[in-house]
Amino acid sequence: MIRRRTALSVSAVALLAAAPALTACGSTAHPGAAAVVGKDRITVAQLQARVAEVREAQRSSPQGQQAAANSARLGQDTLVRLIQYRIVEKAGKDNDITVSRRELQEQRAQVERSNGGAEEVRDRFLALGIAPDQIERALTVELVRSKLDARFGTERTNQLLMRTSDALNVDVNPRYGTWDSKRGTAQPAKEPWLRAAAPVAERPA
Repeated sequence: MIRRRTALSVSAVALLAAAPALTACGSTAHPGAAAVVGKDRITVAQLQARVAEVREAQRSSPQGQQAAANSARLGQDTLVRLIQYRIVEKAGKDNDITVSRRELQEQRAQVERSNGGAEEVRDRFLALGIAPDQIERALTVELVRSKLDARFGTERTNQLLMRTSDALNVDVNPRYGTWDSKRGTAQPAKEPWLRAAAPVAERPA
């Protein structure tokens, strides 16, 4: 089932990395943190370092100028993505979902074959604001999500992720906004993180 979805992996990660604009309110209980997800702090310094990695990669990329032009909200987008990663990873851990190194290598190889090679995949992720050394984590999260979908179905997985988000009590620095667990972002985004379930007629018997 994972292989059947491989050709869509880059676009699926794009959905996971949907670019939101953030609201203007939030908690002030965690100075120095861009967000707190459960017991995990994402510091402002960590977020700024991640953004700097992307900017550096964009400068060295042939398509870097265009990628930079499309990433005006790179800091906010990156923070939302990091929060989403932690929620999916926690849901996977709670349900004994694992991704082996071999599965990850196979997934990356298949994505590269399906999308024009390693450089093309690198550029596509970079356009999403994902630096080259973060591609494997993005693919790992997508594999976890795919396995959750395979086990529970899309609708139940969406509910599971919302419950996990609520349980982690995501708290975003007012500088970046407030968290909406129903949409998996900090304000209505162009594409929500939760997937639309396939109509019943389209589901395999």
